[in-house]
Amino acid sequence: MSGIAGIAQLGKQTDVKRMLDKLAHRGRIMEIVETDTATLGITWRPDQPAASKQLNCSQIASDGAGDGHFALAGGNPFMLKRDPLGVAPLYYGWTQDRSLCFASEVKGLLEVTRDIHELLPGHSFEGRQMEAYFHLQKLPHLEEPPEMLANELRQRLDIAVEKRAGAGDVGAWLSGGLDSSVLAALAHRYFHPFHTFTVGLPYAPDVAYAQSVAEFIRSEHHALVVKIEDLLAVLPEVIYHLESFDAWLVRSSITNYLVARLAADHVSAVFSGEGGDELFAGYEYLKSLDPAKLPDELIDITSRLHNTALQRVDRCASAHGTVAHVVFLDPDVLDYALCIPPEFKLRAGVEKWILRQAIVGSLPDAVINRPKAKFWEGAGMENLLAQYAEEHISDADFAQERYLSNGWKLNTKEELLYYRIFCEHFGVFDDLNWMGRIRGSTVN
Repeated sequence: MSGIAGIAQLGKQTDVKRMLDKLAHRGRIMEIVETDTATLGITWRPDQPAASKQLNCSQIASDGAGDGHFALAGGNPFMLKRDPLGVAPLYYGWTQDRSLCFASEVKGLLEVTRDIHELLPGHSFEGRQMEAYFHLQKLPHLEEPPEMLANELRQRLDIAVEKRAGAGDVGAWLSGGLDSSVLAALAHRYFHPFHTFTVGLPYAPDVAYAQSVAEFIRSEHHALVVKIEDLLAVLPEVIYHLESFDAWLVRSSITNYLVARLAADHVSAVFSGEGGDELFAGYEYLKSLDPAKLPDELIDITSRLHNTALQRVDRCASAHGTVAHVVFLDPDVLDYALCIPPEFKLRAGVEKWILRQAIVGSLPDAVINRPKAKFWEGAGMENLLAQYAEEHISDADFAQERYLSNGWKLNTKEELLYYRIFCEHFGVFDDLNWMGRIRGSTVN
């Protein structure tokens, strides 16, 4: 993605330049213009397609990474707008003289204000009035047999992948789990060579499964095996780019950050499997729900992606100047997934059953039938960081520091470890409502 920043006031080129400098990892080519209502800036990569960046005669700065995924600012009257699911990030606030300002990341906004707010997905904001133009909601379920549903789902995924095939050198983050493997299996036909990337600790199951997929689709595979020391070394960088201390989010972002760094040496964009678990019932806890409540739960967890898992994907890719394509959240795929009956998503205790049917024959059976693993478990991290925090933070320090000034309570010593690093980067906030926390984020 590109990065955007600006202030709804004229003559603010110096301030906007400072904001863009903080977003330089999103692209080192910068442009700043004055419109009738604002000073707007954008930063992008030289190889980035014109469709994904915009600072044009309509006086709008836009950041996008594919059909339906965008964040934009500008116009007359001045307006901010974010895509329906929040794939592209956007934050706003007010300067001391009460001018509206915005940036793709919090670190850019902090150059001019500490009044931080997240623009919610599917919303637009004109400085005074916030309006929701989109709400994710249940759709009528289709009555076709599962064979037809699986075939149509595969076709829509394939089209969504092909639409992104013209965006330069593209590879795939490949964990060896079902979602990333599906996209790699569909995408490898459009790129020669096709690069895949995985990172894990020694004996991590992801490394072995990813190698199996890579051999099956004949990709040019890159695997990096790391140690706990490697995770600790990049932890400050991860938290700086992630702009969060949520324990689950940080834990899942460390290997994601490392695989994004690995990929950046070879490609300018990657496919990421984010959204598959939410749309197709991939989480273990969903099996214990009343089946009648499953559609509502899937809507809820998909709606929460914007400042948790999608934030991870965006920040890890952008930290290394690359774009991550989240094909499962392509509008045409999303709409169809919402119409698939829940009994075909979770069937006989098998999560993502319909997605598994859609890819039969295109992946090894062991991968198609692989149970869902948590992101960090598949990478082999398990409780390594939690154990490190237990060894380096005393019970007395945890008891004293776990209660934050905004009323939040840190759940574990691991989260305190992350919070300390977060404060070193950004200082203490009295209001953290812009920062998402994964529901039930206590990590043991």
